[in-house]
Amino acid sequence: MQLHPRHFGRDLRGKLVAKLMKDVEGTCSGRHGFVVAITGIESVGKGLIRDGTGFVTFPVKYQCVVFRPFQGEILEAVVTMVNKVCFVLCC
Repeated sequence: MQLHPRHFGRDLRGKLVAKLMKDVEGTCSGRHGFVVAITGIESVGKGLIRDGTGFVTFPVKYQCVVFRPFQGEILEAVVTMVNKVCFVLCC
């Protein structure tokens, strides 16, 4: 997780967690699925300063709730929106 130097200060961990939630919740990856919510922070490691930018990269281990349906899996849901590209379901 990268953090801009303007966020350094007394509440560094809180700002790091807020940025993690903003950047990760609601995203989707093929490996893990759709990240619904971050439920806990296990650890925040020592930051590494990026040359020339001042940004610091922190290794963060966290727990989250994911949704990863598999091909052929049957789900119970209500269709809430349909367009040319996709359809949206609500469970």
